[in-house]
Amino acid sequence: MINEKLQEAFNDQINKEFYSEYLYLAMKVYFQELNLQGFVNWFDVQVQEERAHAIGMVDYLNNRGGKVELRAIEKPVVEGSTPLEIFEQVLKHEEFVTLRINHVMDVAEEVKDRAAMHLLDWYLKEQVEEEATAGGVLATLRLIGDDKKALLMLDKDLAARTFVAPVIG
Repeated sequence: MINEKLQEAFNDQINKEFYSEYLYLAMKVYFQELNLQGFVNWFDVQVQEERAHAIGMVDYLNNRGGKVELRAIEKPVVEGSTPLEIFEQVLKHEEFVTLRINHVMDVAEEVKDRAAMHLLDWYLKEQVEEEATAGGVLATLRLIGDDKKALLMLDKDLAARTFVAPVIG
């Protein structure tokens, strides 16, 4: 049986992961409106990844005899009106998610739940990758500036990204 305080932290993080899925879906729609299909693809992969992250935590909590509490998902707000501004928000959001997962890890350490710490270690490593990926696109967008041809080249590159279901834990 999982500690009640840790169960609460996981339920909160599950909500954050589903919010991330919802936020990236809203961003995908933004890029569909711009007809930038590579960006659409990039966000489609993000949507799938965030869903997998949430489901991984749901399954973990269930496997530990915990109670999953699905909560209302806040309406996503897409900040910005350019690809650069959107990716600034993406990086900021990924940094927020990292902080939240660190909070769950703090609770796991506090209650000495090594199984949870092992699982959360995977999530923290994933967050390093998430921040690096978003930061890389952001850096490229900063280099591009207002160059529409370069933006279309980046869009073509982003179209090649594929979703690979993670093996969590």
